[in-house]
Amino acid sequence: MLRIRDLREDKDLLQKDIAELLNISQTNYSKYELGKINIPINALKKLALFLDTSIDYLLGLTDEQKPYPRI
Repeated sequence: MLRIRDLREDKDLLQKDIAELLNISQTNYSKYELGKINIPINALKKLALFLDTSIDYLLGLTDEQKPYPRI
């Protein structure tokens, strides 16, 4: 999932920084970025909120990086 890596790098964060946010190991987070394991829904939600984007953008379902308006 290159978009996750690109967004992380845009914020000058390391994999270990995001892994701490998600309360997982850096190794597992690396597997998320490489697409080796699926990202759980709760982790996708945290990532989208933290990276200020939508889950659809993270999953490649849209090219619109801007998050949806909150309800």
